[in-house]
Amino acid sequence: MTLFIEKIKLHHLKMSLNDPFSTSFGTFQEKEFFITEMIDGSGKRGFGESVAFTSPWYSEETVQTNLHIMTDFLIPILKNNEIHHPDEVFDLFHPIRRNNMAKAALEGAVWDLYAKQKNISLAEALGGKRKAIDVGISLGIEPTVNDLLRKIEHYVQEGYKRIKIKIKPGYDVDVLKEVRCVFPETKLMADANSSYTLNDIDHLRKLDDLDLMMIEQPLAHDDIIDHAKLQAAMTTPICLDESIHSLEDARKAIELGSCKIINIKIGRVGGLTESIRIHDYCKEKGIDVWCGGMLEAGVGRAHNIALTTLSQFTLPGDTAGSSRYWKKDIIEPEVVVENGVINVPTKPGIGYEVDEEALEEFTLSTKEFNI
Repeated sequence: MTLFIEKIKLHHLKMSLNDPFSTSFGTFQEKEFFITEMIDGSGKRGFGESVAFTSPWYSEETVQTNLHIMTDFLIPILKNNEIHHPDEVFDLFHPIRRNNMAKAALEGAVWDLYAKQKNISLAEALGGKRKAIDVGISLGIEPTVNDLLRKIEHYVQEGYKRIKIKIKPGYDVDVLKEVRCVFPETKLMADANSSYTLNDIDHLRKLDDLDLMMIEQPLAHDDIIDHAKLQAAMTTPICLDESIHSLEDARKAIELGSCKIINIKIGRVGGLTESIRIHDYCKEKGIDVWCGGMLEAGVGRAHNIALTTLSQFTLPGDTAGSSRYWKKDIIEPEVVVENGVINVPTKPGIGYEVDEEALEEFTLSTKEFNI
C-alpha cells in the first residue's frame, strides 16, 4: 500500500496559554507552532504538530528553523520518494542531521494519515494496547511556595497521578521540603532542566530524603557522563530528557548507568518511529519510560496519548487535559482528564477532529505544497 500524498499544508499558529509557564529557561505566555497537514487523493487528512519554541532555549531548534528545514529539505524529500509505511520517513530524513522537531512534525502527519487510510486508531497503528492512560501534571516555577501549594492541592483533588515541579538553584530543596510536608503521600518528581553541575552534588543529594519518583535532567542538556557520576551518588532515580535525541543516545546512557528512567518526547527524538525504537530498547533493558510534554495543543497531545499506550510507558506522563493550558483547543472533543486518566480515542488516526474554526482563528499564515 502506497501513501499517496497529494498536498502538504503548514499552518503557522499562535495560541495564548491560560497562565504563564515558568521554567529555568524562561517564562512562556504564548506558543507559536506549526500544524502540519497531509492530504491524499481521497481527501483524507493527517495532522502533526511542531513543538519547537520561538527561541532556542530547550534545544537549538526554533519555530523559524522548523519552517526552513521543513520547506527547503524535508518536504522535497517526501515529494521525491514513494512511501509505503510511516517507518520509512525516519530513514528518508536521516541524511538531514538533527532538526528532530521539524522531522517529527511531518512524520507525525504521515502516521496519522496512514492510520486513517488503514481505518485504525493511531494507537493501534503504533502497536499500543492500553484503552486508558495515567497522566500527571507539570507545574512551573511559581512566585511563592503558597502559590505552588494551592496549585498542587487543586490538581491532587482532580486526581492527577503525579505532580512534576520545576526547580532551579535557589528554588529547589527547601521548596520541595515544604511540598512534601503538606503532601506526604503524593507522588512527586522534580524537573531541573539542566540547571545544575556536579559541583552541586552534595546539595542535590538532599533530595534523597524527600522520596521523589525521580529528578529529571539535573545536569547539562548534552551530558551523559556526569549524570552517571551523579546517579551513582544518589538513591533518587535520575530521568534523562534533553540528553536523549536517539536510540543510540539511550543505549549509551543506559550502558553508562546515567539514568534509571527516560522521558520520551516525540519531537525531541525525531518522531514516532524513533520513539517506538527507544521504548522497545528500554523495555528490553528494564528501564521505565514516560511521555513528556512540550506545551502541545490538541494535535500534539493526541500523538502523545497514542504513544503512551505502549507497554513500557509505566509512569504517568505530562499529557494533561486541554483546559490545563488552553481556553480553547484546536481539536474536538478536547482532551479531558478524569481522575488522572485519559481514555484513549478509538476513531481512526489521532481520534480527534480538528476544529476548523479554531484552526482558522489561531492561524497566522499557511503554506501549501503540491506533492
